Amino acid sequence: MTNFTKKYQTAIIGLGHQALEDHIPACLQSDDINLVAVVEKDKKRLNDFLKEYKKIKGYNSMEQLLKNNKLDFVIITAPHFIHYELTKKALDKNIHVLKEKPFAISLKEAKKLANIAKKKKLIIGTTLQRRFNPIYSTFTQFIDKIGHPFYIDIKYTFYTEDPYSGWRGKKELAGGGCLLDMGYHVTDLLMWYFDMPNKIFAEFSSSAKENIFYNAEDTAQVLFKYDNKELWGSMLISRVIPPKQEYFHVYGTRGIIKLERGKIELYKSNGELHESLKRDYAWPSAAQDQLEYFVKVISGKKKNISNPNFHFKHLAFIEAAYESNQTKKYTNPKKFI
Repeated sequence: MTNFTKKYQTAIIGLGHQALEDHIPACLQSDDINLVAVVEKDKKRLNDFLKEYKKIKGYNSMEQLLKNNKLDFVIITAPHFIHYELTKKALDKNIHVLKEKPFAISLKEAKKLANIAKKKKLIIGTTLQRRFNPIYSTFTQFIDKIGHPFYIDIKYTFYTEDPYSGWRGKKELAGGGCLLDMGYHVTDLLMWYFDMPNKIFAEFSSSAKENIFYNAEDTAQVLFKYDNKELWGSMLISRVIPPKQEYFHVYGTRGIIKLERGKIELYKSNGELHESLKRDYAWPSAAQDQLEYFVKVISGKKKNISNPNFHFKHLAFIEAAYESNQTKKYTNPKKFI
Protein backbone atom coordinates (compact mmCIF):
# COMPACT_ATOMS: atom_id res chain seq x y z
CA MET A 1 0.00 0.00 0.00
CA THR A 2 1.33 3.46 -0.90
CA ASN A 3 1.97 5.74 2.08
CA PHE A 4 0.78 9.22 1.20
CA THR A 5 2.15 12.02 3.36
CA LYS A 6 -0.10 15.04 3.92
CA LYS A 7 1.20 18.26 2.46
CA TYR A 8 0.47 21.22 4.70
CA GLN A 9 -0.78 24.27 2.84
CA THR A 10 0.89 27.48 3.95
CA ALA A 11 1.37 31.11 2.98
CA ILE A 12 3.95 33.71 3.98
CA ILE A 13 2.86 37.17 5.13
CA GLY A 14 5.55 39.73 4.32
CA LEU A 15 8.46 39.47 1.90
CA GLY A 16 11.22 40.93 4.03
CA HIS A 17 14.73 39.61 4.59
CA GLN A 18 13.70 36.75 6.89
CA ALA A 19 11.08 35.50 4.45
CA LEU A 20 13.36 35.63 1.42
CA GLU A 21 16.47 34.26 3.12
CA ASP A 22 15.00 31.69 5.51
CA HIS A 23 11.32 30.83 5.28
CA ILE A 24 10.79 30.62 1.52
CA PRO A 25 13.85 28.41 0.89
CA ALA A 26 12.84 26.23 3.86
CA CYS A 27 9.28 25.83 2.54
CA LEU A 28 10.47 24.96 -0.96
CA GLN A 29 12.93 22.37 0.35
CA SER A 30 10.43 20.66 2.65
CA ASP A 31 8.59 17.52 1.55
CA ASP A 32 5.82 18.27 4.05
CA ILE A 33 4.87 21.78 2.97
CA ASN A 34 3.21 23.36 -0.05
CA LEU A 35 3.84 27.10 -0.22
CA VAL A 36 0.75 28.26 -2.10
CA ALA A 37 0.85 32.04 -1.67
CA VAL A 38 2.55 35.15 -0.32
CA VAL A 39 1.23 38.50 0.88
CA GLU A 40 3.16 41.74 0.37
CA LYS A 41 1.85 45.31 0.34
CA ASP A 42 4.78 46.63 -1.71
CA LYS A 43 3.59 45.97 -5.27
CA LYS A 44 7.03 46.11 -6.85
CA ARG A 45 8.50 43.69 -4.33
CA LEU A 46 5.54 41.36 -4.83
CA ASN A 47 5.77 41.50 -8.63
CA ASP A 48 9.52 40.85 -8.56
CA PHE A 49 8.90 37.80 -6.40
CA LEU A 50 6.10 36.46 -8.60
CA LYS A 51 8.27 36.75 -11.71
CA GLU A 52 10.76 34.38 -10.12
CA TYR A 53 8.24 32.04 -8.46
CA LYS A 54 5.50 31.69 -11.06
CA LYS A 55 3.64 28.82 -9.35
CA ILE A 56 3.07 30.79 -6.14
CA LYS A 57 0.09 33.15 -5.88
CA GLY A 58 0.53 36.69 -4.61
CA TYR A 59 -1.78 39.09 -2.78
CA ASN A 60 -1.59 42.63 -1.43
CA SER A 61 -3.66 41.89 1.67
CA MET A 62 -4.30 39.08 4.11
CA GLU A 63 -8.04 39.41 3.46
CA GLN A 64 -7.49 38.47 -0.20
CA LEU A 65 -5.31 35.55 0.86
CA LEU A 66 -7.85 34.13 3.31
CA LYS A 67 -10.73 34.58 0.88
CA ASN A 68 -9.04 32.62 -1.91
CA ASN A 69 -7.11 29.87 -0.10
CA LYS A 70 -7.66 27.08 2.39
CA LEU A 71 -4.59 27.04 4.61
CA ASP A 72 -3.27 24.87 7.41
CA PHE A 73 -0.95 27.56 8.76
CA VAL A 74 0.60 30.90 7.88
CA ILE A 75 4.10 32.25 8.46
CA ILE A 76 4.08 35.88 9.60
CA THR A 77 7.22 37.93 8.89
CA ALA A 78 5.64 41.40 8.91
CA PRO A 79 6.64 44.44 11.03
CA HIS A 80 6.09 44.09 14.77
CA PHE A 81 3.22 46.56 15.04
CA ILE A 82 0.90 44.48 12.82
CA HIS A 83 1.84 41.04 14.25
CA TYR A 84 -1.11 41.01 16.62
CA GLU A 85 -3.65 41.98 13.98
CA LEU A 86 -2.38 39.44 11.44
CA THR A 87 -2.09 36.64 13.99
CA LYS A 88 -5.63 37.27 15.25
CA LYS A 89 -7.02 37.21 11.69
CA ALA A 90 -5.44 33.83 11.08
CA LEU A 91 -6.67 32.42 14.40
CA ASP A 92 -10.18 33.72 13.72
CA LYS A 93 -10.15 31.61 10.53
CA ASN A 94 -8.94 28.54 12.48
CA ILE A 95 -5.46 28.70 10.95
CA HIS A 96 -2.30 27.87 12.91
CA VAL A 97 0.45 30.53 13.04
CA LEU A 98 4.24 30.41 12.89
CA LYS A 99 5.55 33.92 13.41
CA GLU A 100 8.77 35.85 13.64
CA LYS A 101 9.89 37.11 17.03
CA PRO A 102 8.93 38.80 19.22
CA PHE A 103 5.88 36.78 20.18
CA ALA A 104 4.12 40.12 20.81
CA ILE A 105 5.12 43.71 21.47
CA SER A 106 3.66 43.56 24.98
CA LEU A 107 2.69 41.02 27.59
CA LYS A 108 -0.91 42.26 27.35
CA GLU A 109 -1.09 41.41 23.63
CA ALA A 110 0.67 38.10 24.24
CA LYS A 111 -1.97 37.01 26.77
CA LYS A 112 -4.81 37.96 24.41
CA LEU A 113 -3.35 35.85 21.60
CA ALA A 114 -2.69 32.96 23.97
CA ASN A 115 -6.30 32.99 25.12
CA ILE A 116 -7.66 33.00 21.57
CA ALA A 117 -5.38 30.13 20.53
CA LYS A 118 -6.30 28.11 23.64
CA LYS A 119 -10.04 28.52 23.09
CA LYS A 120 -9.75 27.51 19.44
CA LYS A 121 -7.21 24.76 20.13
CA LEU A 122 -4.77 26.30 17.65
CA ILE A 123 -0.99 26.46 17.67
CA ILE A 124 1.14 29.60 17.67
CA GLY A 125 4.87 29.08 17.24
CA THR A 126 7.58 31.74 17.37
CA THR A 127 10.69 31.45 15.20
CA LEU A 128 13.81 31.08 17.32
CA GLN A 129 16.31 29.36 15.06
CA ARG A 130 19.04 29.03 17.65
CA ARG A 131 16.94 26.34 19.33
CA PHE A 132 17.32 24.22 16.20
CA ASN A 133 21.06 24.71 15.86
CA PRO A 134 23.12 21.92 17.48
CA ILE A 135 25.77 24.39 18.63
CA TYR A 136 23.24 26.03 20.96
CA SER A 137 21.73 22.78 22.22
CA THR A 138 25.25 21.56 23.11
CA PHE A 139 25.30 24.23 25.83
CA THR A 140 22.99 22.08 27.96
CA GLN A 141 25.63 19.31 27.91
CA PHE A 142 28.52 21.64 28.72
CA ILE A 143 26.86 23.47 31.62
CA ASP A 144 27.31 20.53 34.02
CA LYS A 145 31.07 20.66 33.42
CA ILE A 146 31.79 24.15 34.75
CA GLY A 147 30.71 23.73 38.37
CA HIS A 148 28.50 26.47 39.82
CA PRO A 149 27.86 29.33 37.31
CA PHE A 150 28.37 32.73 38.90
CA TYR A 151 28.49 35.23 36.00
CA ILE A 152 26.91 35.50 32.52
CA ASP A 153 28.27 37.86 29.86
CA ILE A 154 25.97 38.40 26.86
CA LYS A 155 26.66 40.61 23.86
CA TYR A 156 24.83 41.11 20.58
CA THR A 157 25.88 44.14 18.56
CA PHE A 158 26.24 45.35 14.99
CA TYR A 159 26.32 48.69 13.18
CA THR A 160 23.54 50.17 11.10
CA GLU A 161 23.81 53.60 9.54
CA ASP A 162 20.21 54.61 10.21
CA PRO A 163 18.76 53.13 13.43
CA TYR A 164 16.07 55.82 13.28
CA SER A 165 14.56 54.92 9.91
CA GLY A 166 11.26 53.15 9.33
CA TRP A 167 9.05 51.60 11.98
CA ARG A 168 12.02 50.26 13.97
CA GLY A 169 12.96 53.78 15.05
CA LYS A 170 9.52 54.51 16.53
CA LYS A 171 8.80 52.87 19.87
CA GLU A 172 5.06 53.43 19.46
CA LEU A 173 5.16 51.16 16.37
CA ALA A 174 7.93 48.72 17.25
CA GLY A 175 6.91 48.32 20.89
CA GLY A 176 10.54 48.84 21.83
CA GLY A 177 13.98 49.16 20.32
CA CYS A 178 16.93 46.82 20.02
CA LEU A 179 16.14 44.94 23.25
CA LEU A 180 12.70 43.81 22.05
CA ASP A 181 13.90 43.26 18.48
CA MET A 182 17.34 41.66 18.10
CA GLY A 183 17.70 41.27 21.85
CA TYR A 184 14.80 38.83 21.86
CA HIS A 185 17.13 36.11 20.52
CA VAL A 186 19.63 36.28 23.38
CA THR A 187 16.82 36.81 25.90
CA ASP A 188 15.47 33.49 24.67
CA LEU A 189 18.84 31.85 25.29
CA LEU A 190 18.85 33.21 28.85
CA MET A 191 15.33 31.87 29.47
CA TRP A 192 16.23 28.53 27.88
CA TYR A 193 19.41 27.95 29.85
CA PHE A 194 18.72 29.66 33.18
CA ASP A 195 15.02 30.64 33.34
CA MET A 196 13.92 34.11 34.44
CA PRO A 197 15.99 36.20 36.87
CA ASN A 198 14.29 37.99 39.72
CA LYS A 199 16.11 41.33 39.53
CA ILE A 200 16.66 43.52 36.45
CA PHE A 201 18.23 46.95 36.04
CA ALA A 202 18.52 48.57 32.60
CA GLU A 203 19.91 51.63 30.86
CA PHE A 204 19.00 52.63 27.30
CA SER A 205 20.07 55.24 24.77
CA SER A 206 18.83 56.44 21.40
CA SER A 207 21.42 59.10 20.70
CA ALA A 208 23.96 57.57 18.32
CA LYS A 209 23.01 59.99 15.52
CA GLU A 210 23.42 63.74 15.87
CA ASN A 211 20.41 66.04 15.41
CA ILE A 212 18.02 63.16 14.66
CA PHE A 213 15.20 62.24 17.03
CA TYR A 214 14.07 58.68 17.48
CA ASN A 215 12.73 57.05 20.63
CA ALA A 216 13.34 53.32 20.14
CA GLU A 217 16.58 52.48 21.92
CA ASP A 218 19.58 51.74 19.70
CA THR A 219 21.65 50.49 22.68
CA ALA A 220 20.62 48.65 25.83
CA GLN A 221 22.61 47.47 28.82
CA VAL A 222 20.75 45.12 31.16
CA LEU A 223 21.99 43.81 34.50
CA PHE A 224 20.15 40.77 35.83
CA LYS A 225 20.42 38.68 38.98
CA TYR A 226 19.22 35.32 40.32
CA ASP A 227 19.25 35.70 44.08
CA ASN A 228 18.50 32.04 44.73
CA LYS A 229 21.37 30.86 42.51
CA GLU A 230 24.09 33.35 43.48
CA LEU A 231 24.27 34.17 39.80
CA TRP A 232 24.20 37.47 37.96
CA GLY A 233 25.09 38.83 34.55
CA SER A 234 25.10 41.59 31.98
CA MET A 235 23.56 41.90 28.52
CA LEU A 236 24.71 44.50 25.95
CA ILE A 237 22.49 44.90 22.89
CA SER A 238 23.15 47.50 20.20
CA ARG A 239 22.50 48.20 16.55
CA VAL A 240 25.00 51.04 16.40
CA ILE A 241 28.13 49.48 17.96
CA PRO A 242 30.50 47.69 15.57
CA PRO A 243 31.70 45.08 14.87
CA LYS A 244 28.91 42.56 14.39
CA GLN A 245 29.32 40.30 17.39
CA GLU A 246 27.15 37.78 19.19
CA TYR A 247 28.20 35.71 22.17
CA PHE A 248 26.91 34.11 25.34
CA HIS A 249 29.66 33.44 27.90
CA VAL A 250 29.14 31.71 31.24
CA TYR A 251 31.75 31.65 34.00
CA GLY A 252 31.61 28.88 36.59
CA THR A 253 33.66 27.71 39.56
CA ARG A 254 35.23 24.92 37.47
CA GLY A 255 35.24 26.29 33.96
CA ILE A 256 33.95 28.65 31.28
CA ILE A 257 31.57 28.22 28.33
CA LYS A 258 31.94 30.52 25.33
CA LEU A 259 29.06 30.24 22.87
CA GLU A 260 29.02 32.05 19.53
CA ARG A 261 27.41 31.55 16.15
CA GLY A 262 28.73 28.30 14.76
CA LYS A 263 31.02 27.59 17.71
CA ILE A 264 30.93 26.56 21.36
CA GLU A 265 34.05 26.21 23.49
CA LEU A 266 34.67 24.81 26.95
CA TYR A 267 37.58 26.30 28.92
CA LYS A 268 39.21 25.46 32.20
CA SER A 269 38.99 28.09 34.92
CA ASN A 270 42.47 29.39 34.03
CA GLY A 271 41.39 30.09 30.42
CA GLU A 272 42.94 26.98 28.86
CA LEU A 273 40.81 25.55 26.04
CA HIS A 274 39.50 22.11 26.95
CA GLU A 275 36.91 21.23 24.30
CA SER A 276 35.49 22.85 21.15
CA LEU A 277 32.66 22.15 18.73
CA LYS A 278 32.18 23.97 15.42
CA ARG A 279 29.60 23.65 12.68
CA ASP A 280 29.59 25.33 9.27
CA TYR A 281 26.47 26.07 7.21
CA ALA A 282 24.19 25.37 10.18
CA TRP A 283 21.90 28.40 9.78
CA PRO A 284 19.95 27.44 6.61
CA SER A 285 19.29 23.94 7.93
CA ALA A 286 18.10 25.43 11.23
CA ALA A 287 15.38 27.36 9.34
CA GLN A 288 14.14 24.18 7.69
CA ASP A 289 14.42 22.12 10.87
CA GLN A 290 12.37 24.72 12.71
CA LEU A 291 9.67 24.72 10.02
CA GLU A 292 9.41 20.96 9.89
CA TYR A 293 9.28 20.78 13.68
CA PHE A 294 6.31 23.16 13.61
CA VAL A 295 4.55 20.84 11.15
CA LYS A 296 5.03 18.00 13.63
CA VAL A 297 3.59 20.20 16.38
CA ILE A 298 0.39 20.98 14.49
CA SER A 299 0.06 17.31 13.53
CA GLY A 300 0.33 16.32 17.19
CA LYS A 301 3.66 14.52 16.91
CA LYS A 302 5.77 17.03 18.86
CA LYS A 303 5.35 19.38 21.80
CA ASN A 304 5.26 23.11 21.08
CA ILE A 305 8.53 24.21 22.71
CA SER A 306 7.80 27.81 21.73
CA ASN A 307 4.23 28.04 23.02
CA PRO A 308 2.64 31.38 24.01
CA ASN A 309 2.92 30.81 27.77
CA PHE A 310 6.66 30.24 27.44
CA HIS A 311 7.04 33.69 25.87
CA PHE A 312 5.36 35.41 28.79
CA LYS A 313 8.75 35.15 30.52
CA HIS A 314 10.58 36.79 27.61
CA LEU A 315 8.17 39.71 27.56
CA ALA A 316 8.14 40.03 31.34
CA PHE A 317 11.95 40.27 31.27
CA ILE A 318 11.81 42.99 28.61
CA GLU A 319 8.99 44.96 30.23
CA ALA A 320 10.83 44.82 33.55
CA ALA A 321 13.88 46.28 31.82
CA TYR A 322 11.81 49.16 30.43
CA GLU A 323 10.22 49.82 33.82
CA SER A 324 13.60 49.71 35.53
CA ASN A 325 14.90 52.31 33.13
CA GLN A 326 12.03 54.61 34.09
CA THR A 327 12.23 54.11 37.86
CA LYS A 328 16.04 53.79 38.02
CA LYS A 329 15.55 50.84 40.36
CA TYR A 330 15.87 47.08 40.12
CA THR A 331 12.61 45.49 38.95
CA ASN A 332 11.35 41.94 39.49
CA PRO A 333 9.98 40.62 36.15
CA LYS A 334 7.94 37.95 37.90
CA LYS A 335 5.44 40.57 39.03
CA PHE A 336 4.39 41.14 35.40
CA ILE A 337 3.32 37.53 34.97
